Amino acid sequence: MPDILVLYYSRNGSVRALAEAIANGIDGVAGVQARLRTVPPVAVVTETAAPPVPDRGAPYVEKRDLAECIGLALGSPTRFGNMAAPMKHFWDTTGAEWQNGTLSGKPACVFTSTSSMHGGQESTLLSMHLPLLHHGMLVMGLPFTEPLLSSTTGGGTPYGASHVAGAAGNLPLSDDEKHLARALGKRLALTALKLAR
Repeated sequence: MPDILVLYYSRNGSVRALAEAIANGIDGVAGVQARLRTVPPVAVVTETAAPPVPDRGAPYVEKRDLAECIGLALGSPTRFGNMAAPMKHFWDTTGAEWQNGTLSGKPACVFTSTSSMHGGQESTLLSMHLPLLHHGMLVMGLPFTEPLLSSTTGGGTPYGASHVAGAAGNLPLSDDEKHLARALGKRLALTALKLAR
């Protein structure tokens, strides 16, 4: 069964919760399954190395995950309106995949979490679009045919799924945020299957 890669970085668990909701949407589509992966943190001391396998959660991504997937959901917390350094660092190492067209023509979507409503959700989502566009991916978002985009009081944008985690980073996903994340995963899965034929 073909995989859709759900690749994320999560510091406090909010982006991981979104990744799991997106994976639920993917897994709800017959004929495809989600493959959850994360990236290691970036150390400020260059001699510090991340363990080869995370203590908990999804395994670290490998370049073969990019080659083997038929679609990609990419998630990162917001850092001053941009994706977090660990995710940016990962994409900075994908020159060979860019040159070989590993991801070209595959569909992709993005997701993020911020501490506040105006914490840079949309600019972070747009920043994650950039490497995907350079890789030739077909970037998709959430259409306004999803009624909750117009009524949610939490996260959710046409650029991708999102979550407002609160100042302490401990607010759980709202029902609206879960629904929109699952809808994005389902949309990605259905599109990936059509394109893979």
